[in-house]
Amino acid sequence: MKRLLSFFFSFVLFFCSFSVFAEKDNTAPSVSAQSYVLYCPDNKEVLLGRGLNTPAGMASTTKIMTSLLALEYAEKEDKAVEFTSKMQAEGSSMYLKAGDRVRLSDLAKGMMTVSGNDAANAAAVAVSGNTEDFAELMNKRAKEIGMENTCFKNPSGLSAQGHFSTPYDMALLMSEAMENQAFEDMTAKKSVTVDFVKPEGQRATYNNHNRLLSMYEYCIGGKTGYTKASGRCLVTCSEKNNLRLVAVTFNAPSDWQDHIKLYDYGFEKLGAVLVGDSKEIYKVNVIGSSKKNISAKVLRTQKFVSDCDTAKEVKTQVYMKPMLFAPVKKGDIVGKVVCTLKGKVVTENEILAQEDAGYMEISFFLRFFRSLFR
Repeated sequence: MKRLLSFFFSFVLFFCSFSVFAEKDNTAPSVSAQSYVLYCPDNKEVLLGRGLNTPAGMASTTKIMTSLLALEYAEKEDKAVEFTSKMQAEGSSMYLKAGDRVRLSDLAKGMMTVSGNDAANAAAVAVSGNTEDFAELMNKRAKEIGMENTCFKNPSGLSAQGHFSTPYDMALLMSEAMENQAFEDMTAKKSVTVDFVKPEGQRATYNNHNRLLSMYEYCIGGKTGYTKASGRCLVTCSEKNNLRLVAVTFNAPSDWQDHIKLYDYGFEKLGAVLVGDSKEIYKVNVIGSSKKNISAKVLRTQKFVSDCDTAKEVKTQVYMKPMLFAPVKKGDIVGKVVCTLKGKVVTENEILAQEDAGYMEISFFLRFFRSLFR
């Protein structure tokens, strides 16, 4: 009897683990991928998936992590990296030669466009001294992001024992990377130009292997990957009407069409409303200061995500103080953006002062006159 019950529960658990993220309705697309996920970073929810937590090789989509780390280090020091013969690697390349010098940020370009394994190795050595220590850095960053079923063994994604990830983890990684402005700008380009530090005056143009940038109007970035062991892997990000989605497919013979189908499904189901845009600058009048007004903005763009019909009913309103009295300090709350649904507040975003506004400078005689009446 115990054996029978054990078999029964094992069968139930297996079935549930297979179907919990399976297509949720009749309109869900059929995709070729062995495993995949459609993820919404705006509300951190999975829309669709199959085998999304099953570890497998992710090939050159690995370079999303490598390029992100390279760009984060380049923010501190975008140093020129001298390429050596030890940095050479088999497979795809940005064709660096021994003695060439390229900036760290440009190595990221070579990784994300033509999937340069040489660029990945060069960036790893520049940041950590060797590829092994850089892999440890990759794994540390992965834990910070929440990638619980991922292990990096090299910066390029070439097949290696114990080098694996999952569609869900790669969706988290892409979502994190797209928060980096330099990464977002770079991955959206169909081609990039790199100016070499050495040879001086040498310039090279690299075309992006991510064909979805041309095939799908809402695609804003991504990374391809392929090895014989992992098959075709693809991680992309698309945005439509303020809603951002990430699609990941592992071992997908028809990956381009898979991603288009997944995005069409997602954008049909969900809608998003901006609750404050961090790029929008407000001006607020100040009394009692030498500054007539100061700039203000929300610290971070927020979105209210729901089904499309509900999103259409959501309203946003900006509430600002009519004027401020000095002194004003950077970071002071000076207003808010409020999001309401059928008259009820569903979320709000504070507007913060972006600069100080001290008391107005007054003359010696005016200060003396005012002191007489204290």
